[in-house]
Amino acid sequence: LMTGRYNYRTGVVDTFRGRSMMDPREQTAAELFKQAGYHTGMIGKWHLGDNYPMRAHDQGFNESLVHGGGGLSQPSDPPPGNHYFDPTLLRNGKFEKVQGYCTDIFFREAVAFVQNNRDKPFFLYIPTNAPHTPLEVSEAYIKPHKNKGLDETTEKVYAMVKNLDDNIGTLLQTLKQTGLESNTILIFMTDNGPQQPRFVAGMRGLKGTVYQGGIRVPFFLRWPAKVT
Repeated sequence: LMTGRYNYRTGVVDTFRGRSMMDPREQTAAELFKQAGYHTGMIGKWHLGDNYPMRAHDQGFNESLVHGGGGLSQPSDPPPGNHYFDPTLLRNGKFEKVQGYCTDIFFREAVAFVQNNRDKPFFLYIPTNAPHTPLEVSEAYIKPHKNKGLDETTEKVYAMVKNLDDNIGTLLQTLKQTGLESNTILIFMTDNGPQQPRFVAGMRGLKGTVYQGGIRVPFFLRWPAKVT
């Protein structure tokens, strides 16, 4: 996503044990947008290196708010450990304790970014860590999925998806209110199939497999001014 190149050429060969660090000599989409006069922002899961010169703000992003490594509650987090609620994040490389639920925080920051940059071209990248284990989400989001024949894991995953859906709706509303809806390219996509067994429309496999259930993902592009 960041380079448009085959991942092995970038130095990224896996997702853990240091094998997800991208060669800093790679040119990212953020660097290209920045060179073209765009204000660039990145909020959420970077997962391409936590140290100089591989961090998001080293690789073309004017602003960044990220968690370390590949997710919250992983070894890369500062002691005594991070959780999805009130996490310690990195804002342009500096630790900051932030109040709220992780996905809510990311989109709250995204809304502020859009509002603050409404009068200039901008590129905003929002890769969320949820839905992902550990399945931490508020009971208010879990409750609507109770008593529907789902196991506890699926209830929590669907709760996380609903929270994400609500936040995307808020971002869309912000684009509309700021007059940016028509001429903003909005892309929504995911990275892999589900981690745990659940509905996959009859496709074979889950995350970690090369079958359709593991690799086939949605891609939605919205650009009302050009695409109808």
